[in-house]
Amino acid sequence: MMEPKSIGRKAPAGLRSKGKRLWSEVTEGYKLRHDELDILEDVCREADLIDKIEQELASADLMTTGSMGQQVVNPLIAEARQHRATKMSLWKRLALPDPVSSETPAASNQQRSAAQSRWASVHGAGA
Repeated sequence: MMEPKSIGRKAPAGLRSKGKRLWSEVTEGYKLRHDELDILEDVCREADLIDKIEQELASADLMTTGSMGQQVVNPLIAEARQHRATKMSLWKRLALPDPVSSETPAASNQQRSAAQSRWASVHGAGA
């Protein structure tokens, strides 16, 4: 798991307000590896995209006309749902420790070390 108390990092270019806010909150609270920063950037970009879709939906009809003239659900609804699922999947991959967990940072680091050792023994690499 991540070590607490990072110095924070500048948000990647192109993030909008929601993505920048998420980036700041996470990087100020955790020291992340480069691979974790990549996942966090993807989470932030998904958050921005969801926000943009929701803004569009706020002024759009829930039903629209389909290709055969029939009424269909606005495709943005399905897009929003898919991007929320993608964002949740990315959050799970990032695996930030639960802030209300009784687990200490030392325990989290021990678990990370143990997992890395198991991976190394299976794949023949040094820990």
